[in-house]
Amino acid sequence: MRVPSRSPGQQPGPPVSPTAPARRRPSGTPPRRRPATEPDLAAYRAAVAELLVEVGALADAASTRARQVLIDERLREPALAGVLDATPQGLIGARETLLLEMARYQPNERTSARDLTALVRIYLLSRIDVLWWQDAPTFVTDDQVNGSADLVDLEWLRRRDLLRFRYQEQPATMLGRAARGLRRRLRPDATPRTAGLLFRRARREVVALLNDLAREFAAAAPPNTPPLWVTSLVRSAEHQYRLRRLGYAAMLPSGHCLGYSVDVELSWFERFGAREALAELLLARQETGEINVIDEGQAWHLCLAPSARRRLRRAYEAEMGV
Repeated sequence: MRVPSRSPGQQPGPPVSPTAPARRRPSGTPPRRRPATEPDLAAYRAAVAELLVEVGALADAASTRARQVLIDERLREPALAGVLDATPQGLIGARETLLLEMARYQPNERTSARDLTALVRIYLLSRIDVLWWQDAPTFVTDDQVNGSADLVDLEWLRRRDLLRFRYQEQPATMLGRAARGLRRRLRPDATPRTAGLLFRRARREVVALLNDLAREFAAAAPPNTPPLWVTSLVRSAEHQYRLRRLGYAAMLPSGHCLGYSVDVELSWFERFGAREALAELLLARQETGEINVIDEGQAWHLCLAPSARRRLRRAYEAEMGV
């Protein structure tokens, strides 16, 4: 379906503020030296998987010191150090941040890090996002997300039947939250159990990626499986800190705050016999180098690779007729 040649980011309504997202690197700070060769991400992911087995064996409280020694030793190995040292924090900064995250960790019902092993997995694999997009601007405040011309309004696209995936927004009022709670009690499995999107906005390349994934999932899943469900998109750093205070495993820096990361529902699709099909699809995309994938339990985190950005931007423009 083609629409008039007008960007969905310029739909009718009040003008958006011209606020531009801020850079993470302070003004005047020299850029971090890039490695002569790109780090081996397959070796990095394999090394993370091996480390997680060892962390799991030292999960009890009495092993705190042993875990610290393990982390300190393993992160210096070439497969891990090659990626971490190429991020803005560097190897030492990444190590100190991970140890601090582990020291502060408190299990709760909200966090996707169900245990220390999951926390380490989420943190280390999310450093691939940071490596890829370290020069991208960060959306620091909620106003920057809502006012950015680099993001499009999903609702504008949904009403024109231009989205192949589904999402729900967070209720903005007490009445809306009460209505959401009532629907969940009456039909507890009708939709995934997620808070929904605070911002219904996304980068054009991410919309193209999700539409593409949704079409492939629809072809691979059993009949009558609902469409791909997105649980989180762009966030501001301001919101990321709010999530951390609430107990969520919201890492910083984060690809969500750059607009290139999304979370998609996995667990809910088990009831349709489609979870494994979706997981295989996502991992296959990772193998091609198009995305980074992090298993966060109920939802999986995806980050678009810079190498796929141009192709997906062209795909968006072709699909939307702009």
